[in-house]
Amino acid sequence: MHQQIRERLLALSEPDFQRFTSRLLPGVGNILGVRLPALRRLAKEIARGDWRAYLDTAGTSSFEEIMLQGMVIGAASAPVEELLSSIAAFLPKIDNWSVCDSFCSGLKMARTYPEEVWSFLKPYLESPKEFEARFGAVMLLNYFVDEAHIGQVLPLLGAVPAQGYYARMAVAWALSICYLHFPEKTLAFLRQGDLDNFTYNKALQKIVESQCTDAATKAVMRAMKRPEAPRTELPAMR
Repeated sequence: MHQQIRERLLALSEPDFQRFTSRLLPGVGNILGVRLPALRRLAKEIARGDWRAYLDTAGTSSFEEIMLQGMVIGAASAPVEELLSSIAAFLPKIDNWSVCDSFCSGLKMARTYPEEVWSFLKPYLESPKEFEARFGAVMLLNYFVDEAHIGQVLPLLGAVPAQGYYARMAVAWALSICYLHFPEKTLAFLRQGDLDNFTYNKALQKIVESQCTDAATKAVMRAMKRPEAPRTELPAMR
């Protein structure tokens, strides 16, 4: 099955899209250049069959092969315990923001099993590993910025220990989503001063950049910015 899937991915690859994707993902190697809609269609097809056998034999020699595995897990139908086990087994394969964020957006089972997923996420939010922490933060912003969880989401984001660039950017992104839905609570949290300067300023920046933010709020956010020491940043979408 592994070879058959790779051949199908190669047939779907586009040289121009490969070059475009490579520019978005510096440092990520072996990108074939397959568009996400095509990957999702293939993932749904695999999920309708023996997806467990696919995951047992799936290759990891290209960006798309890893992305596809995450999409299959998101499309698969199984008891929540089995799905969570598959998620846990997949997470060590994530080494870039694109796979992480696409994987999270496909885990719609979080809406069906919110409490099970909530409990599952907490160790990852406490992880010092960059992409485990990003996974936790992106899952929060996708599925748990709601009235039932906001009181816990904000302190959890503030306590993320991972210092990697993509982890801190995910925390900032999540805080901007919290502000969109719960501006007063999020503003009070930001003003507590517990966040490091980099994450704090990035959260303000993302709030300012949102199309939902009015001019008065943008002025407040800009006035709240802290001075910070120069820091080398990697190019990234989020």
